[in-house]
Amino acid sequence: MTSPALPHDNGTPAADLDRAEARHLIGALREILHYHNHRYYVLDSPEISDAAYDRLLRRLQDLEKAWPEFDSPDSPTRKVGAPPAEEFTTYRHILPMLSLQNAFDLDEVREWQGRVCRGLELTGEGIDETDPGLDLVEYVAEPKFDGAAIEIVYEGGRLAVGATRGDGVTGEDVTDNVRTIRNIPLRLQPVTTDALPVPDLLEVRGEVMMLRPEFEVLNRRRLEAGESAFANPRNAAAGSLRQLDSRLTAGRPLIFFAYGTGRIEGLEAEEPSTHAGVLAALAGWGFRTAERFAVARTLTGIAGFYDEMMAGREELEYETDGLVIKVNALAEQRRLGQVSRSPRWAVAWKFPARQETTVVRDIEISVGRTGALTPTAVLEPVEVGGVTVSRATLHNRGELERKDVRIGDTVLIQRAGEVIPEVVQVIIEKRPKDARPFRFPRRCPVCGSEAVQPEGEAVTRCLNLACPAQIKERIFHWGSRDAMDIDGLGEKLIDQLVETGLVHDPADLYSLEHDRLAALERMAEKSAENLIAALTRTRTAPLDRFLTALGIRHVGTHVARVLAREFGDLDTLMAAGAERLEAVHEIGPEVAAQLTAFFSRAENRRLIDRLRAAGVEPAPLPREESVPAGVDLSGQTFVFTGELEAFSRDEAKRLVEELGGRATGSVSAKTDYLVAGPGAGSKLGKARKLEVEILDEAAFLKLIGRD
Repeated sequence: MTSPALPHDNGTPAADLDRAEARHLIGALREILHYHNHRYYVLDSPEISDAAYDRLLRRLQDLEKAWPEFDSPDSPTRKVGAPPAEEFTTYRHILPMLSLQNAFDLDEVREWQGRVCRGLELTGEGIDETDPGLDLVEYVAEPKFDGAAIEIVYEGGRLAVGATRGDGVTGEDVTDNVRTIRNIPLRLQPVTTDALPVPDLLEVRGEVMMLRPEFEVLNRRRLEAGESAFANPRNAAAGSLRQLDSRLTAGRPLIFFAYGTGRIEGLEAEEPSTHAGVLAALAGWGFRTAERFAVARTLTGIAGFYDEMMAGREELEYETDGLVIKVNALAEQRRLGQVSRSPRWAVAWKFPARQETTVVRDIEISVGRTGALTPTAVLEPVEVGGVTVSRATLHNRGELERKDVRIGDTVLIQRAGEVIPEVVQVIIEKRPKDARPFRFPRRCPVCGSEAVQPEGEAVTRCLNLACPAQIKERIFHWGSRDAMDIDGLGEKLIDQLVETGLVHDPADLYSLEHDRLAALERMAEKSAENLIAALTRTRTAPLDRFLTALGIRHVGTHVARVLAREFGDLDTLMAAGAERLEAVHEIGPEVAAQLTAFFSRAENRRLIDRLRAAGVEPAPLPREESVPAGVDLSGQTFVFTGELEAFSRDEAKRLVEELGGRATGSVSAKTDYLVAGPGAGSKLGKARKLEVEILDEAAFLKLIGRD
């Protein structure tokens, strides 16, 4: 990519230029600014000064203001941000963004290698598939970036959608914020002589991060301004990415590293056949990728790269917490497939967790929704791996006693997997003379009921289902975002509902009366109305959300969705035995046992009966065979705004996608329909301005054959 020539510009005021001159100058300035953005933010090799760049950008801003008809979503001026969004809407990833299995030493990587060899049927007499020197498969290893994962969708070479990873299936649409990240191309074009042509559709996966030097400058400025400092670059990047006002995102020093792709369609040349080829293609299209990665046919070669990266870890300008090792050949990746939410063809080999010593100030016992009594060490605050840690888990009674942690002890702590702080060991030499062993309570610290350790379990539990702590945690889980997603049902309100005796289980939520709610502390007429409306919407929530909300052990959002799609309705699922459950792909013996045990307990059946009596009846997930005949939304883009009555916005989006269409979070010239309910905001005005067809809910239902 060669430097575009500086456009001829005699400085004539923007409004005084004729139309042709303005159009030519705007196009030329955009071209040269795109070039210099790439030189500065991707190649780290600027060709002009910051002042010269700023002069070009200001000139373009003046021209675009004077000539709004030449507005373009991929203009470099979009990097400065837009006014606050109404709210984040969800975006459903067509191909799930998978999470990685972790390995913490070479032995665990060897085990993964063995699974790869068996999955590719590269086994046989005399072959030791866990041999680090085995060269049957080619691997590629690259740094594991420690930031916020996103997906960026390009259509026709132009940035169309930017979304967070979310739960891997559904993320948040943060397109306006993604546009402000300096090194993310708004328009794709080959930037190297050997670059592949730009495909019609490209899904780019990667990590949004802050470089360490810029993070330190940002924190220093925040402290000088009287604001709190960010704990680490990862949290700063994730928080910046989710600002409702994209102008705030634009003011943060974010950077994007691409590490892979989702779908690629319409690539004129032959697609890359290896992951290393994918990285080269991404670099050719203008993305920043890992400066260093290794391709090797043995784990011995990968281990050498691991040692190099770990030794130079602190010298890197970005945070990394390990290596990602992948099978290099994409055809072999496809053969290996995935298990649950993790690919079989990749593993994260984590660096040892950073460790620090500190003092235990207290030991507290918390009670969870399953009655588990969990000990937590309250610590003298200490920084571990860039994060200030003041609490660390002791896991359970057995771990607490095995490690013999006492109040006043100096302990070694680490962030396990660089995420969860835990106590590793006590530094006995520093134990104070008056330290006494901690006596684990024999009774629940909340309700006073007997605390027992069931046979075969490591956890001590309060068996009183009426324990207020358990009730609160169950109610909180029921209303959480991944479960019933009940707006307004926060922890403080739940405390009041349980402590006043209004709510004892989730079924009681649906008999709450407006006047009783409005009379509670920090509640009012409108808040009470909103909560009752939110509860009403969940009476027909999809079956997968209902199953998640029940809090069955080992049944998270993904397993709940698998079960809902397989069995269709709640009664069929409850009647299924362990053998039938285990026959379902991704449902193993342990999950099957938990399901059968849960549905066989009388108290759980009573709760489900009470929920149904209160009008809560989970809706089956849409199945392909239930799609109305002749309804095909392929190639059509929908945006939803305001309140819907027949289903939630998320459900409406999911329905559109199952009918072949696409649901996005923002209105653009490419939007085919805006579905507007009561309370529609600025999206409605933008749709009218762009002459997008606007439907009310009744018209939308008619369009999809559900009127």
